[in-house]
Amino acid sequence: MAIKQESFLNGANIDFIEGLYQRYLDDPASVDPSWRELFDAERGGAPITVENTPKGTNGLFRALATGRAPARVDGDLVSSSVMKLQARVDQAVGAFRLRGHLIAKLDPLNRPRPVPDHYSDIGMVDPSYFTEAELEMRVDSVDVFEDKQVKLRDLLARLRRTYCGTIGVEFMTLHDSNRRRWLMGRMEHSENHPRLSPEARKRILEHLSSAEGFETFLHTKYLGQKRFALEGGESLIPMLDALLQTAAPLGTKEVVIGMAHRGRLNVLTNIMGKTPELIFSEFNGPRDATGYLGRGDVKYHMGFSSDYPTESGESVHLSLSFNPSHLEAVNPVVEGRVRSKQDRRGGEDRQTRVVPVLIHGDAAFMGQGVVAETLNLSRLAGYETGGTIHIVINNQVGFTTDPEDSRSSTYCTAITNMLDVPVFHVNADDPEACVHVMQLATEYREKFKSDVVIDLICYRRWGHNEGDEPSWTQPHMYELIRARGGVRELYAKRLIEDGVLADEEAEAIRQKTQDAYNEAHGRAAKNPNYSGPSFLQGLWENYLGGPDAEAPDVDTGVDKETLKALLKKLAHLPEGFTPHRDVQRTVIKVREAVVEEDKSFHWSIAENLAYATVLAEGHPIRLSGQDTERGTFSHRHAVIHDVKTGDAYTALAHLSEDQGPFRLFNSPLSEFACLGFEYGYSLDTPDGLTIWEAQFGDFANNCQVVIDQFIASGEAKWNRLSGLVMLLPHGYEGAGPEHSSARLERFLELCANDNMQVAYPTTPAQMFHLLRRQVKRRWRKPLIVMTPKSLLRASWAMSTLDELASGRFQRVIGEAGDFDLGAAKRLYLCSGKVYYDLVKEREARKDTTTAIVRIEQLYPFPEDTIRELLSRMPKLEKLAWVQEEPQNAGAWHFMLPRLLQLVSGRPGDRLNVDYIGRAAAASPATGLSKAHELETQLLLDTAFGKGS
Repeated sequence: MAIKQESFLNGANIDFIEGLYQRYLDDPASVDPSWRELFDAERGGAPITVENTPKGTNGLFRALATGRAPARVDGDLVSSSVMKLQARVDQAVGAFRLRGHLIAKLDPLNRPRPVPDHYSDIGMVDPSYFTEAELEMRVDSVDVFEDKQVKLRDLLARLRRTYCGTIGVEFMTLHDSNRRRWLMGRMEHSENHPRLSPEARKRILEHLSSAEGFETFLHTKYLGQKRFALEGGESLIPMLDALLQTAAPLGTKEVVIGMAHRGRLNVLTNIMGKTPELIFSEFNGPRDATGYLGRGDVKYHMGFSSDYPTESGESVHLSLSFNPSHLEAVNPVVEGRVRSKQDRRGGEDRQTRVVPVLIHGDAAFMGQGVVAETLNLSRLAGYETGGTIHIVINNQVGFTTDPEDSRSSTYCTAITNMLDVPVFHVNADDPEACVHVMQLATEYREKFKSDVVIDLICYRRWGHNEGDEPSWTQPHMYELIRARGGVRELYAKRLIEDGVLADEEAEAIRQKTQDAYNEAHGRAAKNPNYSGPSFLQGLWENYLGGPDAEAPDVDTGVDKETLKALLKKLAHLPEGFTPHRDVQRTVIKVREAVVEEDKSFHWSIAENLAYATVLAEGHPIRLSGQDTERGTFSHRHAVIHDVKTGDAYTALAHLSEDQGPFRLFNSPLSEFACLGFEYGYSLDTPDGLTIWEAQFGDFANNCQVVIDQFIASGEAKWNRLSGLVMLLPHGYEGAGPEHSSARLERFLELCANDNMQVAYPTTPAQMFHLLRRQVKRRWRKPLIVMTPKSLLRASWAMSTLDELASGRFQRVIGEAGDFDLGAAKRLYLCSGKVYYDLVKEREARKDTTTAIVRIEQLYPFPEDTIRELLSRMPKLEKLAWVQEEPQNAGAWHFMLPRLLQLVSGRPGDRLNVDYIGRAAAASPATGLSKAHELETQLLLDTAFGKGS
């Protein structure tokens, strides 16, 4: 006889049922159909009633409260003991699903787990929770089985195998009941175990043999060299194969992988297809190292790309991103690359076609702030990629730090609780469970376009980098590790016991891989083919890196009538659109006036016209940053809002049908992850403008790792080019220590080998040409721009359409008009806003012998132009560098040796190079406006003489 759902209705179970009922009221589909039928009946006709129940209480729950709710079995009343049993069964099922992972067998070292007794329901998963008599009773299967009714013993056994074996799952906190039910069905009906053919199981063994054989070979041939071995976590290799085998039939065409060091060489050779002889050649190093002085990187930072053939006949293109020792820093870079690839592909299935995979270390995953920043991007419109598959290689130890000293949570994956995603914990010594979890995770990501996390709990057979002795700090752990065989050995025994293969066949598989590595090593020794990576192919084949002098410059002017036509479109609003009256007056009307009256204009119009012309020529633009749509200083107004409807309009996205795509996003309050994302985006968008804007230039402090390890050094280390633009508001207006300096000195200190461009434009026209040059020129280097604040609207810093229509970006702007350089006795070189302060002071003092020249591009340094300038000044007596920043900041220490070299070859008396600016200071700027004004006046007095 089938026990109807009413048999659960017991006053002792009222909290449980009230929770179900509330879920039913919120979403009827979120509860089991049998409960839904009961609740439907209760709301529709209240068939369950009890006399003399309290008023105002739902009939069902009044019955429960009095303990009188009837239960029926095929029309007959059921005893309260049966009702109570089923209620306990339901609670136990819920406890297994919610808490089973806490008692799962997840540690390959079989160390006892602490009893999680602070969870009130943990006792429900204990074998002693039900009596032997109860275990023999038939109960409702609660959808764990397809059969409606099963023996309780069988029900609990299935739940224990599903949730308490070598897989533990955190998923019951998912908000979406559809996702929970999907996972329940996939896990419980399979008991969280894959149904693999003998051939598939042999394939797993082959992958394990290749993974272990590679590490064993390196440990023998290159003893003591750092390799960050995968030994202990070799199941990662069949897992990645399972990912690709599962994803390809679902429509995936590309996978971009980011990972730190652990297991990277193994992934390169056994998944990415980088030949073993090439890796061995990297261990051997080049015969002639002169070509790599100051360049290249260690082998466990390197990236690679290849095509991975799958059993379904489809090929998946793989890209392993380069990564420095800053571990998780690669996370946002991968997400940016994936988003760029998805945007380029277009189409509704773009997120299916390109998938990001991030492989983390357990200590770094919980310890690095960029992890949380990147996770936060996952559901934001400007950054989402359709879900990332996260794999944590959980060695259960950092370098020498135990988990209890490195995190406050039970799991290293607790940081992902900020997202509504499932987490699978899996024992790495059960490779079939690992494969099953990966298949499930891949399907979940595709179905729900959501992040999903796999915690691969393993161990590290050797020390952190093979050069240290781990038993000094974890003696007990490494005693256990030394006493056990590797996962390949354990799995081979399992297959032999299951009759899948014979002992001789398992040994033949192992020997085959070892022979292959021996042969590859011999080839590498005889014919060394070491070479640095080359990625100037495909999208990048038409672009240049290398020296600035070898890259042709370009004209960036645009026909004046074209500029007017585009500006007219930027002033256009849809019919019936009502902007804020201030925006109408200061933005729309000003744009119209420039078109109609050919007036000069401020920064905003020049910048927006730069974007419009680039878009009109078919190039894509992506611009992001905090408050970038409007602009921190309310100058851009690329997005205008209707004050009546709240609708937004972006004129730059509506220039023409054949324009390039314009993607503009206000970013979250993150710098590290967002700059990393845009750098990654630029790696796959060489033909467009990819721009990250800091709210204030000082905020770039928070992403120094991306600047140092990727932007400044990516070409030298990895031969990777990027045209990323960084807009950093910079200038001393008395705004205080955190809102004055973009730390220009830090960027200049990183400049070498023409690796970056650092510019400090002083006019709107210069900004226009600078941005256009970044796209029109074939040379691709990051562009760091010190952008203005007070100059955005200054009447003395304006440009005209004629200046945009002709010419190009000027690296140096000399004296204009009738100023006689030949008669000048003093030459002041400067950059940025201080130029206008100097000119205003010079005019006030009627000084005709001091020349003031702007260095608009600080790097690559315009040496030839300045040398030619000096040659035209025979009466020069004083040369000085003038800056707003303190002496220990700004460009002074960058300019001094370069200027000294220029003047050392000057005929006649040698010139000194003087400094004019603020005194050295520990803080970037004063926070007091009066002190700021005094410092500015002292600077001008130094330049022109006090009171003269």
